[in-house]
Amino acid sequence: MIDIIFIITLCLGSIIWVEIVRDLYHILAHNWQTLYRFHNWHHRVFDSNFNSVNKEIYRKAHWYNDVPESLVMIVFGTIPVTILWFLNISYWWFAELGSFYSLFFLLGAVARGLGISNIDKLTDFTHNPGEFSSLPSQWFVNRPYHWRHHFDNQKAYYSGTLTLIDKIMGTALSLKGKTIGVTGSSGTLGIAILKILHLNQAKIVAFSSQDKSIVLDINGNSLPVKTLVWETGQEYKLIDELSKIDILIINHGINVNNKKNIESIRQSYEINTFSGCRLMDLFIKTIKTNRDKACKEIWVNTSESEVIPAFSPLYELSKRALGNLVTLRRLDAPCIVRKLILGPFKSKLNPIGILSADWVAKKIIRDAKKDYRNIIVTINPATYLVFPLKELFQSFYFKIFTSKSFN
Repeated sequence: MIDIIFIITLCLGSIIWVEIVRDLYHILAHNWQTLYRFHNWHHRVFDSNFNSVNKEIYRKAHWYNDVPESLVMIVFGTIPVTILWFLNISYWWFAELGSFYSLFFLLGAVARGLGISNIDKLTDFTHNPGEFSSLPSQWFVNRPYHWRHHFDNQKAYYSGTLTLIDKIMGTALSLKGKTIGVTGSSGTLGIAILKILHLNQAKIVAFSSQDKSIVLDINGNSLPVKTLVWETGQEYKLIDELSKIDILIINHGINVNNKKNIESIRQSYEINTFSGCRLMDLFIKTIKTNRDKACKEIWVNTSESEVIPAFSPLYELSKRALGNLVTLRRLDAPCIVRKLILGPFKSKLNPIGILSADWVAKKIIRDAKKDYRNIIVTINPATYLVFPLKELFQSFYFKIFTSKSFN
């Protein structure tokens, strides 16, 4: 049994190793001008729908980029084999699987370079043209994920099959140049998020319920931010602005603390729950093209109170309801929907909070760039265990007993 486990580990490890080699080669190609002259042929091949623009360029791209890349994978795939053989470790030959795996990439690249008809449909899945039928994958590279490398940011989304390297480097999501709207922008966390987004070269838009323009203090310099004034119940007025947004961060909320009268109940659910849901639905209506499916996202601050008491019953109930509805709606949403599960940070809503809003904002952006779909930032270790289990079983339950709702 131990031998079988060891052999499987060798086989999988050798494949993961050559995939890492491929991704590192790709990164080098974008940062070493000599190599980029060859790699650039690959970026000249396709239009924004992954149609080949020129047959001659298409063939040259594979001779200049894909074939050398595959050869590098094969050569470096022999390193684990050599080390294991030198150390006289049993079953060392199973580590050859990485090189054999790479050989299939080489044969496919050669076939495409020769211009064999329709061979790309069998050997180059991430560049097949047509409408996207899925969203960017979290663990394995698919067409929408790789599309972003070509047409969103060539300095991100480097991974070829596994997204491991992008997650480690924080290049699994690029914020550069994206238009990002943040609700609750006049609050402590909203301001902190806007600052970090600006430092990540995003175009920021503040959504505020206060009739006052947002101005950020960036290293002692004042930065006016485009501010849109809105109020709950009139989200429909934002539809034109939402169509221009790439990432919508739903961050607004209210905390009535120990109140429990009917007006507090109405206010808590209207602001914390239903307003966020209406914004989600409006934003989803703006998703129409392949670019929208690949690049548009919704981030929802549902709070740690989804699973942990916040010592404010109506805040807990309304935020928990929002979290449950987000879990339900994102099953079939036509864009990536992330949850922000945040612990007690110091703010106007929570003056006794322990965490710094600036630190929380930095952690949110860092984890988003690693493509975490559930971003947990808290000092409570129980949340890191309880929330993923809750989300897993609840998603499974919702998926079984609901039908698809989005087209």
